[in-house]
Amino acid sequence: MFIEAYKKPVIVTFILLAIFIIIRFIIRKLVIKLGKSNNINIARVRLINRYSTVVLAILFIFAESFVFGIDTSDIAVVFSSVFAVIGVALFAIWSILSNVTSGVIMFFSFPYKVGDKISIHDKDFPIEAIIEDIRAFQLHLRLDNGDLVTYPNNLMLQKAVTLVQKNAIDAEIKDR
Repeated sequence: MFIEAYKKPVIVTFILLAIFIIIRFIIRKLVIKLGKSNNINIARVRLINRYSTVVLAILFIFAESFVFGIDTSDIAVVFSSVFAVIGVALFAIWSILSNVTSGVIMFFSFPYKVGDKISIHDKDFPIEAIIEDIRAFQLHLRLDNGDLVTYPNNLMLQKAVTLVQKNAIDAEIKDR
């Protein structure tokens, strides 16, 4: 009975699932290729792959709701309720969200790499340091005196940054 009643939606579900898997595979390969060509840390590549998988999963669930005949007005009520709750939650943690968003932007268009020595032009706290790691929420910067500074990703996009020396870690090792 169930199979006969839902034969067409089940077939469409398998087709959508196959499309989802293919698109996910293509996006993963493209992100990995982009990461390798730009010498981006593998942890950042994995993070961007997770973000893209979550977005694709949400789109898959949305498409599935149409396949099984859920009314558009019902979907609108569910999504508006979910987005209202998420909006309130994200407003409460907006700085975290802005850091994650900045991390994604930095993945695709950040001109500096791990190992580069940069200067951040901040009137209150100027920094000249080597980029040790680029994470989802912050950068790890190593000062000349050996101190580790974590600097939020969103501030990296708001402040002027100058490249002092490319691959400063390699140059520092050669000097020893």
